[in-house]
Formats: sequence, C-alpha cells, structure tokens
Amino acid sequence: MLKNYLKIAWRNLIKNKTHTFINVAGLSVGMAVAILIGLWVFDELSYDKYFKNHDRIVRVMQNQTINGEVLTSNSMPIPLGTMLRDEYKSDFKYVSLSSWTFSLGISYGEQKLVTHGNYMQPEAPDMLSLKMIKGSRDNLKEPTSILISQKLAKALFGNTDPMDKVVRINNQYDHKVTGVYEDLPANTTFSDMELIAPWDRYVASQPWLKRASTRWGNNSFQIFAQLQPGADINKVSARIKDLKLKNIILQGDDVGAAFKPAVFLHPMDKWHLHSEFKNGVNTGGGIQFVVMFGIIGAFVLLLACINFMNLSTARSEKRAKEVGIRKTVGSLRAQLVAQFFSESLLVAAFAFAVSILLVVLALPWFNQVANKTMSVLWDKPLFWVTGIGFTLLTGIIAGSYPAFYLSSFQPVKVLKGTFKAGKLAALPRKMLVVLQFTVSVTLIIGTIVVFLQVQHTKNRPVGYNRTGLLQADMRTDAIHKSFAAVRNDLIQTGTVIDAAESGSPLTAVWSNNSGMQWRGKAPGQQDDFGTIPVSPTFGRTAGWKIIQGRDFNENYKSDSTAIIINEATAKFLGFKNPIGEIVKWDTEFKIIGVVKDLVMTSPYEPVKTTIFGMSKEKGDVLNIRLNPKVGTHEALAKIEAVIKKYDPASPFDYKFTDEEYAKKFATEERVGKLAGFFTILAIFISCLGLFGMASFMAEQRTKEIGVRKVLGASVFTLWRLMSVDFVVLITISLMLAIPTAYYFMQGWLQDYKYRTDLSWWIFAATAVGALAITLLTVSYQSIKAAMINPVKSLKTE
Repeated sequence: MLKNYLKIAWRNLIKNKTHTFINVAGLSVGMAVAILIGLWVFDELSYDKYFKNHDRIVRVMQNQTINGEVLTSNSMPIPLGTMLRDEYKSDFKYVSLSSWTFSLGISYGEQKLVTHGNYMQPEAPDMLSLKMIKGSRDNLKEPTSILISQKLAKALFGNTDPMDKVVRINNQYDHKVTGVYEDLPANTTFSDMELIAPWDRYVASQPWLKRASTRWGNNSFQIFAQLQPGADINKVSARIKDLKLKNIILQGDDVGAAFKPAVFLHPMDKWHLHSEFKNGVNTGGGIQFVVMFGIIGAFVLLLACINFMNLSTARSEKRAKEVGIRKTVGSLRAQLVAQFFSESLLVAAFAFAVSILLVVLALPWFNQVANKTMSVLWDKPLFWVTGIGFTLLTGIIAGSYPAFYLSSFQPVKVLKGTFKAGKLAALPRKMLVVLQFTVSVTLIIGTIVVFLQVQHTKNRPVGYNRTGLLQADMRTDAIHKSFAAVRNDLIQTGTVIDAAESGSPLTAVWSNNSGMQWRGKAPGQQDDFGTIPVSPTFGRTAGWKIIQGRDFNENYKSDSTAIIINEATAKFLGFKNPIGEIVKWDTEFKIIGVVKDLVMTSPYEPVKTTIFGMSKEKGDVLNIRLNPKVGTHEALAKIEAVIKKYDPASPFDYKFTDEEYAKKFATEERVGKLAGFFTILAIFISCLGLFGMASFMAEQRTKEIGVRKVLGASVFTLWRLMSVDFVVLITISLMLAIPTAYYFMQGWLQDYKYRTDLSWWIFAATAVGALAITLLTVSYQSIKAAMINPVKSLKTE
C-alpha cells in the first residue's frame, strides 16, 4: 500500500511540474532558513558549555547606587577576592582574581607578536578545566611561568617543542612556557585568551597593584569563582552581599559607602545571553535575539507550508473526481489522508535535501555576517534525528489541511458533476495569504527600523574628528621616555600632523573616579567622572572642539593642575561659566576649558561626564593624526620606522579610530543584516505562493476571460479584474502588520536612550512596496491570461 501511495504521489508531482517546483522551492528555502537559524541558536545556547564546570562557575559582581540609579558592574576590588578565597571555603571550591583581557606584545628571539591574555591566579586553569596538550594546569603556580594556547605556541615556535622556552612580554618581563592548552572555542567568554600569566607576578611588577591589594574602593579587577558541589548560588549571594560595604566603612571610605555596594554572583550560563542589567535587575540581553530569530525561522517555514496548503486546496476541484472514484471503489477516508500525506512528505523530503545544499552554500556568508564559526553537524546523530523529525513535522504541517479537506469530498456529488467548492472554500486560502504577507510586512518594517537606528546613531556628532586618526597601545615606557623626540620625528616624516599620549583611547573610558568636591555641590550628591590623563597636544591631535576657555598649553606651568571638561560635566557641576572654577580631588584642579561632548563609550547612551587632565606619567595609548595628503600605506611604513627606532623590541600594533568606533555598531548591524536576509527570503516565499495562486486563478477563469474579451474587455480591464482580489488581501495584511510592527519596534527602541523616530514614511513606503511587489508577482499570470486568443479558450464549448 505504501508503495502505491508513493507511486501515485510521484506521478502527481511530475504531472504538475510548476506547482511542484513552487512547493519544493518554497519549502527548501524555508527549511534552509530554519536550519541556519537552528545552527545559530544552538551555538548561542551552547555558549561557555565547553567548560566542564560551567554550571557552577560564577562571576562576582556588584550593584552600586549613584544619585538614585542602581548601576551594575563586574569590576571588583582585590581584597574581596582574597576574603572569598580565605574565609568562604565552604561555599567556593576555587576563587581567582583576574585582570581584564588585554593585548600585549610577546617575543621569542626574532619572532614578535601581538596577542591577548589575562593575569590570573593558579586556581583559574582548574576552574576553567583547560585541556592541556603539554604541561600541567598546576604549572601556573610558578611565579615566572606562563600557559599559552595551541595557536600561540604554533605562531611563536612553529613545530618545535614550546615547553620551558623563555618568552618576553611587553619587552619587560621574562616568562617560561610551562604548559600549552587547547584553543578555546569561539563561543566562549575567553575565546581570545591565548595566554595566562601568574597573578602574583602581575602584582609584583606594578606598584599601584600592591596598593590596590588592600583598597576596597579600587574596582579595577575581575573575580571568577567555582561554587562547591551542592552550594546554592542565591544563598551564597545573600551571605556575601554586604562584604564590600562593611569593609569600606571600616576603612573610613565614606564616599564608597555612599554608593551602597551590594555584591552578588552571576552564573556563567547567563554571562552571554543574560548580560544586561537595568536598575540592578537582570533584564536579559542576547536571549532576546535568540527568541526573535527563533520566531522568524518558525514564521519563514510556516510561510512555505502555507504555500503548499494553498496550492493543494486550490487544485482541489482537479482532484475531486480522483477522490470520488477512490471512495466509490472502497477507499477509506484514512487511506485518502495517508495518500495526501505521502505526497506532502515526499515534497518535504525533496525540500530537505535541497535545503541541506542551500545551507552548505550559504553557511560561509552566514558565518561572516553572524561573526560565527559554525559548521553543519554531519557527525552528530542529533542533527540527523532532528533533521528527519523536522522534515516529518514540516510534511505533516504542510499536508494536514489538504489531506483532511480533500478526503472530505462526497463521491455522489463529485461523480454527478454537482460538486462545487463554493465561495467559502476560498476563505481559508485568503486567510493564509493574509497571514503570509502580515509576517512579511512586519519583517520589512522591522528591518528598516533597525537600519535607521544604526544610521541615526552613526550620524551622531562624536565631538572629534575620527577620520585619519590612529591609536596604538603603549605597552612599554620606551616611547613615553622620549615622547618629545618621537612626536618631532613623526611630524618630520611629513605623514603625521600631530601625536599625543592618553590614558584611554578615544573609543573608551578606562578610568573613573568619584568623591570630588566643587563649589555649590549639593550635600549627599554622588559623582562618577571618567578621568583621562593626556599630553598637552591631545586636543589638537583628536580634533576636539573648544566651546569655552582654551586648550592645554605645554608652555604654561600652571596647566599641570589644570583640567578640561566636557559639556556633560559642565552641566553636572551646575556652573553657568565653569572657566576658573576649582574641582578638588587629592589636590585642587582649575577648569580652563570646556569641549563639546566626545562620544567615547556607547553611542546609544548619553555622553559620560569626563575630565581631561595633563599628566607626565606614561600614557596607555599613542594617538597619531595622519596627514590626509599622504597615502595611508606610505604613512604607516614611515610611522613604524620611527616607532621601531625608539622601541625596537615591541611589535608595532595599531588601530584606526574610525574602525574601532564602527565596532560599537556591530551587534545592531549584524541583527539588521540577518533580519534583512531572512526578510528577503520570506518575501520570496510569499511571492512564490502568490505566483502559484495567480497561475491557478488564471487557469480557472480562462473561459470567463475569453467571454469578457469577446464582449470587448481590454487587457487592462482584465488585468485589474485578476489583480484586485490580491490587492484587497495585501491591504488587509498591511492593516494588521503596521500596528503590530509599530508596537514591537517601539518597544525595541525603548532600550536605546539615543534613538530614531518611527516616522510615518516607514510604514507608507513599506505599504507601497508590498503592493508593488504583489502587482509585479501576479501581473505576469494576469496579463498572460488576458492576452490569450478567446477562440482557443472557448473552443471546447
């Protein structure tokens, strides 16, 4: 019986090639989208699952209250980590202090590279369950040791054994390679950590770190921990909640105590997808995109299934006699249902095979856009079980309505020729078409809004000229010691206009301070300023805009205690004319200038209150303004020669400031590109369905069109007659989609303080576009039917 079902199903598919093509094409594209999104969702949900103890690893975080707003941070003080390790052993199996992941220069002989790494305590390798290729995790206990990734070992040493080789970091400290660990996957928090160095060596090398080891108010570090088996994260969080507050009070830090710090634990399984906090409450994060794309994938596949249902039911009268004869000779309804399901499953099977091919072809591009390294899981039984189950489900969904609808025909009416589908028979098809375009139009509007939000923020004035600006990390003090000569040599090359040092790049704020005093400060008013030490030429190099007062001048000795503030700081301080006012913090600083707000952190948020002060200490970043009249390639070669002259042992590692700024839009642009891609496919699938429906309607109304032409109807009149039904359906879709899209996109935009508006033209343009696409899709079949010679269409009469 099954063989007979498949044989008949195959004959029907071959007989109706156009509709078979539309069904297979639509289903295969829909299934390919669902598979791609499924791979992406799987990758997101498996984030950090590489680590054996991921369900018990936590990050120590804190909430602080500043002027009534609760801010969440994972920057923590050293003494807290020490206390958790020494006094809370019943709660924590491992506790490790860690630096932030930073770029550093590493050299071995003539080989000089730039890599990324962390200084961590000896417990970290065990906590992260690193898979050692050479050496042992315990080897990090040696103060001059270092663990490196397999990738870094290959880059530094080639095929030679890296064990016990001595490397130099930042041309300052020598470390011995005591272990090589397996490269960490891209979907882990520590994916770019290619080096782990001992924490104790880090502290011993920096005087400020020694001082920070006892200061509860210095929030400059990370703390990772692993809970003991059976420990409850909520109960442990409650026990350690007030540790920092109590110890800050004991140290007499009234400013720090005013922030009311509350410590809590954030589990590793939530680091990636639940990373956003608002007013001290976890509000989600990446999980929103997982849900959004999951819904999009389901809807795109549903659109393809709708095509199958529509075309199958639309051709019901063609198969009515087949159903009537089968029932007359004894076929049960269940057998007919099985017959129609076999057809849908056969189509789904073909579509699945084509979809796999489409996925293989699209995956490289998809990985590039999604910033992933995904691959088809050929060797995973779960993939094939899911794929087969997915195909069966798709076939059942696509074939369910046609199977039960077609098998319900009464043989007496069919064979007597009195069977008519009736006006209501087309209602389900029309409802499905409306659903199709409602989804498609909603996706179109959403994609446009995401694009406009990114462009709106990109066009935000940043307060400086980022074009032609270069930034390089200063890992040693070699450049700083001879900075005047370095700057002069750079300018002498003719490729550089100016250069300056700074404590932060122009695309970030690395240092924050509070507890400052100024005239008129309200009692209990809390402050938190970004504080950036700079050299005198920083403003000229960056191209900032002075709106009050003046810039720094290296010839004025008084400028050593002068500061320049941004507009946000001027507003926060409350001075009508801040020039000459004094701000106290350890010493007195005079305000000599106000600059337009520099967008240095998130471009979607208000500009942070920031203070710039002159410093003779080594800066962390070298900023270089290129001469626009000189080619970039030539300029970089000459700049590198100057840098190598003063710091020959360090690699010249630079970044373009405009490119670093552009990275701040990466997530939104990625979402926009993926949503746009899926929207185009959704429209394609919907148009396939319209094309098939238009083809069927033209076939059904051939004789009517012939009669109308004989009576004098024009081609335009007939085209309008054929198109008006579809235009009505799309208009209904627009009436449903526009308010739906407005509601969801308005809610999405609320997450951004600096956001675009939902203008009326977005919805108007989408409506016009949807109607144009519909008319273009159905016009081919409508005009083709209208131009048929009526003699041919009426000759059977």
